[in-house]
Amino acid sequence: MSVLVDISHRLGEFAIDARFESAGRLTALFGPSGSGKTTLINMIAGLIRPDKGRIAVDGRVLVDTSAGIFVPKHKRRIGMVFQDARLFPHMSVAGNLRYGRWFAPAAERYANMDAVVDLLGIGHLLDRRPAKLSGGEKQRVAIGRALLASPKLLLMDEPLASLDDARKAEILPYIERLRDETKLPIVYVSHSVAEVARLASDVVVMAQGKVAASGPTGAIMQRLDLLPAEERGEGGAVLDTKVLRHDEAFGMSVLGSAAGEIRVPRLAISVGAPVRIRIRARDVMVATEQPTGLSALNILPGIIVAVSPGEGPTVEVGIDCNGATVLARITEQSRHALSLQLGSKVFAVVKTVSFDRANTAAGLPAEAHG
Repeated sequence: MSVLVDISHRLGEFAIDARFESAGRLTALFGPSGSGKTTLINMIAGLIRPDKGRIAVDGRVLVDTSAGIFVPKHKRRIGMVFQDARLFPHMSVAGNLRYGRWFAPAAERYANMDAVVDLLGIGHLLDRRPAKLSGGEKQRVAIGRALLASPKLLLMDEPLASLDDARKAEILPYIERLRDETKLPIVYVSHSVAEVARLASDVVVMAQGKVAASGPTGAIMQRLDLLPAEERGEGGAVLDTKVLRHDEAFGMSVLGSAAGEIRVPRLAISVGAPVRIRIRARDVMVATEQPTGLSALNILPGIIVAVSPGEGPTVEVGIDCNGATVLARITEQSRHALSLQLGSKVFAVVKTVSFDRANTAAGLPAEAHG
C-alpha cells in the first residue's frame, strides 16, 4: 500500500512545498520542530486543505485540487494518534476502545476488539478509567481506539514525545508489533533519531517545509548532514539482522548480518528472530590491520567507499562491509595518520556494550520493505 503526497501550501509566513511517495510499512516524517511535519500529516488527515496538490492512499485520491477533489476527514478512513492520548476521562478503557468502532461503516469493519486488545497488551486495563493509567498505557489505548475504527492508514504525531524514557521503552515494542503484525500502513512523525532508526522502514526528512531527502531508513540514517545538529551523534548504520545463536556462558547473542557476525548483550528472543541494530558512527573505530589484544568483540572487515568532512576536526568514513555500509566518525588527524583513502582495506571495530536497548530492537521481516 502506497502513500503519495505532492502539495504546496502557505500558513502565514510559513510555506510547505513537499512531495514524496512511500510503500513502506512505517514511513517516518523526520525533522526538527517547525519543519512542517505535523502540518503535513494534518493535510493527509483532512484537517487542513492544501492550497494546491494531490494526496492519495493506495490509489484512492483524497485530495486533488486540479480536479476539485477534497474528501472530508470523516470519510478518509484514517486513524490518528496524537502526542497526548486524548481519551474520554468519563469512559473506561473498554468504552474508549468501543468508541473507535463508530467511525467505520459496519460493513467495512475489519478490526476485532479481542485481537486489538491482545496486540496492545491492554486486557487487564479494560475496566479502568484513564486517570488510573500510566502515560504509556494511555497511548496504547489511544492506538487501540484508532485501530478499532478500521482505518486504511494510521497517522501517529510524535506519540512518544510526552513520555519519559521508561514509558517510551514500555510502548515501543507494541508499536513494533503493530508495524509487523498488521498490514496497516503507518505514517509516524518524530524528531528522534533513535525512534526512527528503530521503527521506520522508510524516512522522509523535512526541513523548512520541504522534503530534504527520502528513502529506506538505512540509507537516510547514514546522511549525518540531514540530521538536526543535536541528533548527529545518534546517526550511523542501521542493519537488519537475525539471531544466529545465544552464548549463555557470557550473556551474549550472536547476530547474522551482511557485514558479518555481530555480538550484542543477550536478547530475550528466539534463534532466527529478526533484530534491527543501529551502529552509531561515533561508536566505530577504524583499524588498518586485523586487531589483536582488543576488548572490542565486533571486528568487521571492509573497504572504504566514502570519506567526507564532518564537524570541526572530524571526518565521516563509509566502510563497505560485504555490501553493508558502516559509518565511522574519526578525526582528520587519525585519517591522516592511518593514510585512509578510498579503496583502503580496513576493519570497523565496534564495542559490544554500544548495543544498548536504544540501539537494539526487534527488526522488520525481510519482506517488510517495498
